[in-house]
Order: sequence, then C-alpha cells, then structure tokens
Amino acid sequence: MPNCPDGRKRVSGFSRFSLLAILILAVAGAAQAQGYPARLVRFVVTYPPGGSSDIMARVIGAQLTEYWGQQVLVESRPGADGSIGTEYAAKQPADGYTFLLANFGPIVAKPLLTKVSYDWKRDFVPVSRITYAANILVVPTTLPVKNAKELVALAKARPGELTYGTSGPGSMSHFAGEMFKRIAGVKMITVNYKGNALAITDLSGGQITTMFSDAVPAMIGLKTGKIRALAVTSAERWRFNPELPTLAEAGLKGFAAVNWWGILFPAGTPRPVVDKVNADLGRALASPVVKQKLGELGVETIASTPEQFGAFMASETERWGKLIQEANLKLE
Repeated sequence: MPNCPDGRKRVSGFSRFSLLAILILAVAGAAQAQGYPARLVRFVVTYPPGGSSDIMARVIGAQLTEYWGQQVLVESRPGADGSIGTEYAAKQPADGYTFLLANFGPIVAKPLLTKVSYDWKRDFVPVSRITYAANILVVPTTLPVKNAKELVALAKARPGELTYGTSGPGSMSHFAGEMFKRIAGVKMITVNYKGNALAITDLSGGQITTMFSDAVPAMIGLKTGKIRALAVTSAERWRFNPELPTLAEAGLKGFAAVNWWGILFPAGTPRPVVDKVNADLGRALASPVVKQKLGELGVETIASTPEQFGAFMASETERWGKLIQEANLKLE
C-alpha cells in the first residue's frame, strides 16, 4: 500500500493533468467562439414552412445573418408533432453550426405523453428562451355564446356534446383545452388536427365548437366574420388583443397556458459559443424590426440566460406533467 507522500504525488500529478486538460478545452472553446461563425449556420425548425415557427426562425435568422456576415439557413424538419426535427437536431455535431428552434410541444409535452428518442436535459444545451404567445379562445359565430362564462354554462348544460379542436396532440391548444375542462369542470370531446389552419377552417364551418388557437390563424379566421374570439389564455391581458379578457377574469381561477419558443444546441457545444449566440440573440430580440415583425404574429420577445431557460423548461415539465397525470392524458 503506498505511503501518504507517494499518494499525494499521484493525486497532485492527476490534478495538474486534469487542470491542464480543462484549460486546453477552455482555450480551444474560446478560440472557436472568437472566429464563430466561420461558415453557414443551420437553424432547424420542427414545423412546416409558412407557419409561426418558420416565420419566427426566418425573422431571427435574418437578423443573425446581418450580425455575423454568414448565412443562417432555416431548415425545416417537420413531422410527428415536432419530434422528427428535434431528434434530428439532437444528433447533429456539437460544433455550434446547427441549432434548434425548440417549442413547448416537442420539448415538454411529447416526451410526457409518449416515448421519444431524445431528452432535452441529456441531448441539448439551453441557449435562450426567445418568444412566448397567448392562445385565443374562439368559437363559431353560430354557437350561442358571447363570452367564456356563457361557453362554460353551455358546456355544463350539454356534457360531452361540445368539441374543441387542437393543432395536434401535445400542442398548447390541446393542453389549454384540457386545462379549461378541468378548471371549468366540463366534459368536451377533443378533436386533433395537423395544424391550426385545418382546425380553424372546420371551426368556421361549425364542424367543431371551440378552439384555443394560435393568434395568427385566429385573427385570419376572425376577419371572415365566421368565428368569434372570447378570451386569451395568458394570466394577464395580452397586449396584442387588449380588448379580450383572460379566462381567469371569466371565473376560471388560475388559468394560464402560454406557448413558448427557445434556442437549443446539441449537447457538448462549447460554452463560449453558447454565450456568443446567447448575446447575439439578445441583441436580435431587442431589435425594433424583429419585435415589430414578431408582433404581427402576436408573439412577444423575451431574452434569458442559458441557466434561466433550462430552469424554465424544467418547471414547465413539472407543471404540465402534473396535469397529464391528473387528467390521465394519452396520445390517441
């Protein structure tokens, strides 16, 4: 058995080696960040072109392209409610040249509802939360209700008859509907669609009776005069639709269901690169041009540190995991 001095020497030698390795990695990461980006950067979006996520990525990507002098290419990888693109992004090299537009559905909801091959805590590095948006509770104008209280009364009078459409299982429109059912104490039938647009079309035609829609499809539908907006899903009135009350104001105490987006890198991406992108995203999100263009989607910008975004995703996972257990939700 070695005596103490020899043991100390070995420990000391190992510590020096470890410290040297850490310093080498830190210097290499800093050098990589200093020249970053030196080529095209891919921005992976998990939903089809033309939707809110795609437009958001193009607006922010254009601003980053201007800052960096390198193209930020939006790459659509839709399918399986966002899971395909998320899995694809997780498998990309951790070199800072591919990042993901993360969203509530594939990052939080889908893994809670079914088995997926990725885990954001294991496979990704948080960079920043970037945007959030309230959904709008809408009904066809043929439905005899003028506000959320009347909708609750009608649903209670006709248990199991009213339907609510979603943009897909595990979407915020789905979870908002489930929260509405639980807090209001009503029974409604869930009808899942592949996207907001199809659901709004059926809502306008009276095939479904309500929906917690993303802002843009709802606003388009409202212009036709065939649907009516009753409330917003945020905890406070939404600045883009200040005339609409919150569901909490309508008597559904504690109701808050807000969609969100953020940026993730594959796990292992050097911290200096993460910090550089975080700082440049902060600049982009504060840009009046970006704020105005995203505001047209009914989307609010927000910047955060990587740690704040990680803590936020963890809290969202815990919060909605509770609802899934209580409501015994499963993918159909």
